[in-house]
Amino acid sequence: MTFFEKVAIAEEKNNSHLCIGLDPRHSQMPQHIQQDENALFDFCTAIVDATKDLASSYKPQIAYFAAEDACDVLKSLITYIHETTEIPVILDAKRGDIESTTERYAVEAFEVYKADAVTANPYLGIDGIAPFTSYSDKGVFVLCKTSNSSAPQLQDCLLQNGHRLYEHVAELASTKWNKSGNVGLVVGATVPEEASAVREIVGQMPLLIPGIGAQGGSLSRIIAAAAGGGILINSARAINYAGSEPDFADRARGAAMTLKNEINETARQKNKDVFVSYR
Repeated sequence: MTFFEKVAIAEEKNNSHLCIGLDPRHSQMPQHIQQDENALFDFCTAIVDATKDLASSYKPQIAYFAAEDACDVLKSLITYIHETTEIPVILDAKRGDIESTTERYAVEAFEVYKADAVTANPYLGIDGIAPFTSYSDKGVFVLCKTSNSSAPQLQDCLLQNGHRLYEHVAELASTKWNKSGNVGLVVGATVPEEASAVREIVGQMPLLIPGIGAQGGSLSRIIAAAAGGGILINSARAINYAGSEPDFADRARGAAMTLKNEINETARQKNKDVFVSYR
């Protein structure tokens, strides 16, 4: 089964387009968890247990685990998600290098961590993408128009063909780089106008959309812009740290349920089709 088939099954089962990020920072966890020698694992699995009927995917960010010297915890977490849910895992690694090094990154993501998909940086061109896409059953989300404030310094650069750099990435990713049909794009919720331009270029290609919640993206505007194809709307901090007491997992569930319902209701009100099958 391919990554996007897994996403479609999870979306249909949970009536959800919510991708839940898992970004554990030890100092921000509830005090009672911080004292636990298995703090990162227990924190993340508690959130997974509380939200597994609400999510269409989970997205652990590798840097949060590496910074805690906890890469083994990340492996255990992904294994736990696979064993206890039917929800696919996107490893947020943003890898990309010369082809020989990217091949090693692909092994890391798909064979060591056993993720179902990965985020990838397109700056080195096809060399930084092809080793990931060669795993035809896995997904690859290519950074296209990101939600950080300094992104326009590069992504909005005007090329000789009259396109912005992010538009050129969208075109390549949806054509030459997508031979196995397993590529999606990362497009931030903070840039709805650009998201609309990307959607026009790529058709129904799935978009992974961060920037809702802590980064201030408008759910209404991004759904209006990005609908017409697959969308996975990501939220991490607003769910991970919805509560700081022993009931933190219940609070995380409440935040996830609220956002999931808001996504569906917003799409309904705008009469936007965001339930496009990936199969």
